[in-house]
Amino acid sequence: MRRVVVECSIRERDVGSFVAEVQRSIRPIEKTLPAGYFIEYGGQFENQQRAMKRLGVVVPVSITLIFLMLFSGLGTIRSALMVFANLPFALVGGILTMYLLGINLSVSAVIGFIALFGAAVGNGVVLVAFFNQLRQDGLTTAEAVRKGCELRFRPLLMTALAMLLGLAPMLFASGSGSEIQRPLAAVVLGGLVSSLFLTLVVLPAIYHIVESRRERAELKA
Repeated sequence: MRRVVVECSIRERDVGSFVAEVQRSIRPIEKTLPAGYFIEYGGQFENQQRAMKRLGVVVPVSITLIFLMLFSGLGTIRSALMVFANLPFALVGGILTMYLLGINLSVSAVIGFIALFGAAVGNGVVLVAFFNQLRQDGLTTAEAVRKGCELRFRPLLMTALAMLLGLAPMLFASGSGSEIQRPLAAVVLGGLVSSLFLTLVVLPAIYHIVESRRERAELKA
């Protein structure tokens, strides 16, 4: 089988959008090709498509496993769902950082989101588990939320700062491999910042609303 190879190097844009533009440009030409002739796209684009298909299976499986571990660790679906609600908080920062830095979605960015989910869930578990412990010690929901945020603010901040300082050099990398390091670091760094802030503000509020309603329902019963 004979073939004609056209190679090119891509700079300052992602492979996916470039190939999509090429496909739109040569679509009229493809319709006029003789029988037996076809066009294929290989190289980095082919590898990216293959990796994205695998990640399409890995990401849902990872999220499911995270939820199952939360349920087994916290003991109730209610607590697991409250911690699981921390994931959108992390997504906000990761997506916003990619937008501000002009980084396109890639395989390394998706892997960064998976790593970010683990870090965000860890922060949520630390907070919700401590709330539950304080309530078991006799504190009301409002007291447990207030005291838990005060006592767990420093540990959560130190954990986030350690990860931020460790990933910061990857964000400013410019040498070989930076195209893989920068998207991953940007997603994790931005997601950690938003997750930390929203975990200490929104998650306690959600916990207080849900648990207060449950307490009132139990008292009425």
